[in-house]
Amino acid sequence: MTRLILPLLAAAMLALPASAQQAPTTPALNLQQNMLLRCSAAFALGQRLQQAGAPEAAGWPPLAAGGREFFVRSSAQLMDEAQLSREQIVTLLTRASQDLAREGQLARVMPVCLQVAGIR
Repeated sequence: MTRLILPLLAAAMLALPASAQQAPTTPALNLQQNMLLRCSAAFALGQRLQQAGAPEAAGWPPLAAGGREFFVRSSAQLMDEAQLSREQIVTLLTRASQDLAREGQLARVMPVCLQVAGIR
């Protein structure tokens, strides 16, 4: 199911009015909120790599269940604490995913994210 997250995020972005896509206003996130966001994106990307059998994801514990749970809880927490809309969450997760997809970024954050989420 997590492998569906990124395509769903893209579909949600396409469904937004152009005005919402161009200039979403988002409140500044604190360090913990940024970490929740980046780790949510990391787990979604990592789970997709695991399903594809990518060698770089072989050393990580299975992310399907724990990563999805973290993603859902973190998104809800961000919506509550930072007063973010679903559209803003989609935009922020898309940006984080794009950043983590750059060479080596996902591998660097995954150990920290696994520890934060308690995924073993």
